[in-house]
Amino acid sequence: MISQALLRLSDLIDLGGPVVALLIGFSVLALACVLWKALVFYANGIGAQVSRGFGRDIVVQSQMAKRSGRAEADIRARATARMERDFERVGRGLRLLDVIAQVAPLLGLFGTVMGMITAFQTLQTAGGTADPAVLAGGIWVALVTTAAGLIVAMPTSMALSWFDGCLERHERALRDALEEVLVPNLFNAPTTSDRPLEPVHAG
Repeated sequence: MISQALLRLSDLIDLGGPVVALLIGFSVLALACVLWKALVFYANGIGAQVSRGFGRDIVVQSQMAKRSGRAEADIRARATARMERDFERVGRGLRLLDVIAQVAPLLGLFGTVMGMITAFQTLQTAGGTADPAVLAGGIWVALVTTAAGLIVAMPTSMALSWFDGCLERHERALRDALEEVLVPNLFNAPTTSDRPLEPVHAG
């Protein structure tokens, strides 16, 4: 089974040439990056609740600093700087997925253009005796690179969108939790409608 898969892969490379070989390398690199980032997200608790997931130590330390009487502006600045560093560290490597998602379809299109040029050069050389089947076969082979580029780009783009969404949601939840620690009165103070009405005395 493995030998058959390798044989088909070899045939695909023979059809598409170096462009398909490069796209296969991109797909392996993208898969490795996706698995790596999935493990990093799982290990750091990205997507879990802030109380159990990534950044919980920032909230706890900010709460302790608030109780010790440290200035709110200083706590906010330190927590924000720490948050940005941590999210940058966890998000490292997503740029590679972005590059692969953007370059793969362009590389596939480049292979198609080069294949079309070769096909029409063959038609010009043959003159009026060119076989339409030969031309169609050349165009079909050229389109293989476009299909390969899209096959690599689409799942890579979806994985990147999922990772970005997880980071954005977790960062938003972490900032909300931090605000509850720093400005508790805004969340716990009674509203005007909750206050009892004062009796009005007739003059």
